[in-house]
Amino acid sequence: MPGVEPPFVDEHSRLIPYRREVVWRALNEHATGDLLIGPHNPLALILGTKPRGGFEITTSVEGERLDLVGRHHFSNYLLRFELANGAPGSTAEAAPGATRLSALTFAAFPGPHGRVYRLLVIRSGAHAIATRGILRSVAQLAARRG
Repeated sequence: MPGVEPPFVDEHSRLIPYRREVVWRALNEHATGDLLIGPHNPLALILGTKPRGGFEITTSVEGERLDLVGRHHFSNYLLRFELANGAPGSTAEAAPGATRLSALTFAAFPGPHGRVYRLLVIRSGAHAIATRGILRSVAQLAARRG
């Protein structure tokens, strides 16, 4: 998908009570470890994920943005993480030292199998649950590393 951003799907965010540097380190640690599907995971084999782990980092702007892309038989996708200071629409005093971590999902679901996959993963709410779980895991990792 070089240079082509698939359609926007959704956005989830979480306010993490740690400085951006701490959240950035936790996000990178999670993105290069726990977020990946193991190469021998049956799901990776069934879906035909490329890369095998499900994601590869394509953009990394320290403390600001991390883009992960991948594809499989039923979808091409981009998972973008953005970091910002404090809560949206708040003053710095409302959340001093906190970081807003947002996960934006972009994905294309080509063909009839892609449409079925979208129903199973997106419309069912499974994707939202998984994405919020990633944000929660990064927050927990930041708490341990903070």
